Amino acid sequence: MVITKNRTIAHFDLDSFFVSVERLQNSKLNGKPVIIGGMGDRGVVSSCSYEARMFGVHSAMPTKMAKQLCPDAIFIRGDMDLYSKQSKIVSAIIAEKAPTFEKASIDEHYIDITGMDRFFGCMKWTHELRHYIIKNTGLPISYGLSVNKTVSKIATGESKPNGEKQVEAPYINNFLDPLSISKIPMLGKQTFRLLRSMGVDKIKTLRNIHPDMIEKVLGKNGKVIWEKANGIDNTPIQSYSERKSISSEHTFEQDSMDIRNIKDLLGAATERLCFQLRKEQWLTSCVTVKIRYANYDTHTIQKKIAYTSFDHVITPIAHELFNKLYQRRMTIRLIGIKFSGLVHGVQQLNLFEETPEMINLYLTMDRIRKQFGSKAIRKATSLNNRPTSY
Repeated sequence: MVITKNRTIAHFDLDSFFVSVERLQNSKLNGKPVIIGGMGDRGVVSSCSYEARMFGVHSAMPTKMAKQLCPDAIFIRGDMDLYSKQSKIVSAIIAEKAPTFEKASIDEHYIDITGMDRFFGCMKWTHELRHYIIKNTGLPISYGLSVNKTVSKIATGESKPNGEKQVEAPYINNFLDPLSISKIPMLGKQTFRLLRSMGVDKIKTLRNIHPDMIEKVLGKNGKVIWEKANGIDNTPIQSYSERKSISSEHTFEQDSMDIRNIKDLLGAATERLCFQLRKEQWLTSCVTVKIRYANYDTHTIQKKIAYTSFDHVITPIAHELFNKLYQRRMTIRLIGIKFSGLVHGVQQLNLFEETPEMINLYLTMDRIRKQFGSKAIRKATSLNNRPTSY
């Protein structure tokens, strides 16, 4: 793919999205510290208002600690179905107005408006879109406008809350240099600690280090981080309409009516596909189950769901869809499952009822799978199936 050198990319990010949606439902929450997440002491914070952040509360923090830091906060369990619905409303508005856009997560969008200056003015167009979204949804939203995804995303962070910022090409280094390296997108905690131990705390310091040295220290990802520190990012906009799906199908050697075994196979496939989602940092919003009978008649059924990548959430839905679909009591030739409506996102989006132990279990299982393969560890329901079933 050819990347245009002089691009104009806008990054839109809904401010404290979950909290903002809750405030739409209950205006009494306005101006107060609000924390979304698990309600018990063993729960985890999923999102929090700016008022709560002033007390040191942040996402992924244990609820018990958040209560200690901000005892007067209003705690809400969270409603992922509601947040998903509001996210899709914002996406629909952007799809109607924007020439090309990418839905990067449940609350983030990138828009390529390269060339708009010839007709309307990029800053004016982006400014008007932001106010249109606010007017039609009631949700606060910020944006950054620059030459690529990295700089526009960092600009958005600097414009929050509920603001807008443009960084033109000649001023990129002046904008980035005084900022902490923690502002660089996709720079993980381990990399941050390593760079800090080397005395690198500002983007300017990182920018002035020779890229070969950074690559020696950080490995193959080092060059990418160095380029971002220099405001270089040729990553294209991935059109939302082209967003892929992932699926898995199994054709039986002999047509089967062993429903228990079929459901176990469906569960095992769901488990592996969910691992793929988490590994590649995707969330799905639609589950489809497929059946092909012995006479080759093929039927599918799907269900829209709240964005998730957890197999303990999706597996019961897959079984529910299978039960609705399998009505003919004929032998089955093929069973399949597909996830679609994918957006980028991580597990923390679904921490409303999950305990740290549940999250740690997923993280541990995923580490084992990454090291030894996706079939290295499975749930008990799939142990009776051959590892190569799917």
